[in-house]
Amino acid sequence: MEIKIGKSRLLLKQGDITQEEVDAIVNAANSSLLGGGGVDGAIHRAGGSEILEQCKKLGGCAPGDAKITTGGKLKAKHVIHTVGPIWRGGGEDEPRILASAYRRSLEVASENHCSSVSFPSISTGAYGYPVTEAAQIALRTIIAFLRKHQELKEARMVLFSPEDFSTYARELRPMTVPDM
Repeated sequence: MEIKIGKSRLLLKQGDITQEEVDAIVNAANSSLLGGGGVDGAIHRAGGSEILEQCKKLGGCAPGDAKITTGGKLKAKHVIHTVGPIWRGGGEDEPRILASAYRRSLEVASENHCSSVSFPSISTGAYGYPVTEAAQIALRTIIAFLRKHQELKEARMVLFSPEDFSTYARELRPMTVPDM
């Protein structure tokens, strides 16, 4: 599924983010940036030790922020590491932190002259964020950024499971109104 936003586009696809051929992939990292499970572990394994060595020099990352490293052995040139919120019921600023994780990742991509970036569904694995709510925040944040920043030509949401892909596609449909 794809929508145009000015000169940019937002693409939803099911797949493995470690196989993306883009300028940058986003890693749903923990605050240490030293690897973990899920997407984080898969990116570190596929990208090799060069990513971990650069992460060790970054001093961690606060929830809602983002930092960049090489892509190592990945097809992507860079990895943008961001930390989403742990879901605690929604009353501890989780929506703002999640939106910030997406926005800061896009800002870091733009600052580093990336024209294409692929995202996983941040915080919806081990951090327990409900997928429907996370999809709404992710898609709204990405669309708003692309409307203002045409230097980023393509943003992709790469969803690992068919269920997550279906949820993101369902949530994107009502957002596909023409630019005004």
